[in-house]
Amino acid sequence: MSIPRVAGSAQWARCPSCESFLYHKQLKRNLGVCPTCNFHFRLRVPDRIAQLLDPDTFEDLSEDIEPVDALAFVDSKPYPDRIAAAQRKSGHKSGATYGRGRLEGFPVVVAIIDFSFIGGSMSGAVGESITRAAELALEERTPLIVVSASGGARMQEGCVSLMQMVKTSQAVGRLHEEGILYISLLTDPTYGGVSASYATLGDVLVAEPGSSIGFAGPSVIEQTIRQKLPEGFQTAEFLVEHGMLDLVSTRENMRQELRKLIGMHAGGQGENGDLVAPGAEGDAPITDADDLTDRDPWEIVQLARHIERPHTLDYIAHAFEDFVELHGDRLYRDDASIVGGVGRIGEHTVVVIGHQKGATTNEMMERNFGMPHPEGYRKAMRLMRHAARFGMPVVTFVDTPGAYPGIEAEERGQSNAIAESIMEMSRLPIPTVTTVTGEGGSGGALALAAGDRVMMLENSYYSVISPEGCATILFKDAAAAPRAAAALRITARDLLGLRVMDAVVPEPADGAHTDPTATAANVRRAVLQQLDELKGVPGDELLRRRYERFRLFGTPGRQPTLPPIAAPIGET
Repeated sequence: MSIPRVAGSAQWARCPSCESFLYHKQLKRNLGVCPTCNFHFRLRVPDRIAQLLDPDTFEDLSEDIEPVDALAFVDSKPYPDRIAAAQRKSGHKSGATYGRGRLEGFPVVVAIIDFSFIGGSMSGAVGESITRAAELALEERTPLIVVSASGGARMQEGCVSLMQMVKTSQAVGRLHEEGILYISLLTDPTYGGVSASYATLGDVLVAEPGSSIGFAGPSVIEQTIRQKLPEGFQTAEFLVEHGMLDLVSTRENMRQELRKLIGMHAGGQGENGDLVAPGAEGDAPITDADDLTDRDPWEIVQLARHIERPHTLDYIAHAFEDFVELHGDRLYRDDASIVGGVGRIGEHTVVVIGHQKGATTNEMMERNFGMPHPEGYRKAMRLMRHAARFGMPVVTFVDTPGAYPGIEAEERGQSNAIAESIMEMSRLPIPTVTTVTGEGGSGGALALAAGDRVMMLENSYYSVISPEGCATILFKDAAAAPRAAAALRITARDLLGLRVMDAVVPEPADGAHTDPTATAANVRRAVLQQLDELKGVPGDELLRRRYERFRLFGTPGRQPTLPPIAAPIGET
């Protein structure tokens, strides 16, 4: 464990963050984490293996890999002398270790970079270890975990080091193509050619708290372009906020987080026992419009917008056995108005994506009242592609007034993001199930609703425009919103008749917020029923059926129609 000891003492260390004096053995028992300020000390390779893997399961396969001085490089000393010093200091030949092991019973391939070996810089030998680990994971179809701590490419190996960025990236690319899970754990620091290659190509990117991660280091940025950097720049927390990481996890929780991710991608729970999923409960979904109460559309709109109505994370908490939220679009930021991740419902491991409005004023503002920016849709698309790569069904929950119409959203390509999300979801070769749980506002809702099966809660609505917007444009009077709600035929009863909906999920007459648990049970039963019916259908057949499902709308002779509403609408 790389812990700075207090001068003249073998028993005490000083935390570089809070300057507390820490008893060395206690710090080691605490996994190298300061109990006062949570600062994560760097770990040596043996300690990292002990933290992540089951005892006595690691098989080191990297003993024959050693750096090569291809350039005959000399700086303050010959490169071979620098290598020899690093080998004596670290106890390792190459600066990277890889091999097989088990994590909570799951077989994994692990590669770990040793920062004490010339700053963890990427040499030909380090690139070889990472590449061999990826090749072994591909050959044995086993999840790969790579732990990075690096200052970047190794200058003493010149373009040989530079080529490792391609070498490792193409090895990771083959894992992506074959649907082999790759989890990249970024620790302090991860920079340069490592961060710009295999380290940020993981299916899931995890980091330890406070880790410095980026391409160019702060000193390089400041010296090159004289730019003052913001507080917390390039920390793990900064990167999560800006959409570049899936999650930040403490060492104490890291093993459990990885076990959950590997377990769900493996479709089981490893050697420690299978998860026993509860049976489907709740009321059955309704498929006949005549079985639905004919309610006033404006009343339904108010129930759909009720501030206490459950949202995506509520349904996940009550209807799913397990869930790991994944963050970010890998381009700009993490849009909190859309949440998503990998979850388990019944016997199905799925990717769940949905709008999230929030319950308190602060949370509603943080989540932009459920109105996504382009990066929200791009996060959703990233998760859809993740689902397709691993053959997981996609379950979406729709509840949004619409996509955010602000200036910054237009600047970042709102129309394109929605269009691509609709196209991406419509062409996924895996089962897709959508439930409208509240507001289904126009294209902002449709971006998550191009599914094989589309359902809605009994007191939700789905519309091309808000009733207020329709009233203003067509009736020239915003107060005519109730009249517009009736004219637009936006209720579950009407949409089931139009075949826009395949089924309606029952909810309490006074709204889902009056009994969220019962409503979630109904949602669970409906989603499970659709997933069970779609299970085993080949991807090309799913695509054919989905194409036909949406192809009928507006087609003469195929499009269902509704009888006139009871009250005359008048001229429009």
